[in-house]
Amino acid sequence: MRSISIIAGSILFVALIGPRFAGNAAGVGVDDVGQTRVALTNTSAQDGSVTGEIVNNLPHEVRDVQLLIRHVWHWKNEFRPGTDDPGTAAYYTVEKTIPPRGKVSFTYKADGLPKRSDGHFETMVSVAGYAEVIKP
Repeated sequence: MRSISIIAGSILFVALIGPRFAGNAAGVGVDDVGQTRVALTNTSAQDGSVTGEIVNNLPHEVRDVQLLIRHVWHWKNEFRPGTDDPGTAAYYTVEKTIPPRGKVSFTYKADGLPKRSDGHFETMVSVAGYAEVIKP
């Protein structure tokens, strides 16, 4: 009986938490845990560049939204990875004011990711911070 409870709990955990790490478009993962206030939508990546929209779900303006853009390297042979991991990460600030319940587009252009045959990149983007403007 205890094993049935553990299995049921595991299935419920995957059903509730698992989809949060699924990508919105080809090649981009959106880490949206805790992004109910300022969120990302319609994201896509190509050759290291990322585009998408930032949605402000707050009743106040937000500005200077910081995005964390990670290019995670996955080795073709994870049992024998190389020593020169080309994975990178960068913070990108979108210097626009987003009205309450509004959204703005963004484009991040990377310097270019190396073309290699010993693995592939997975690009992930998440909201790292923002300034909420509360007017009296």
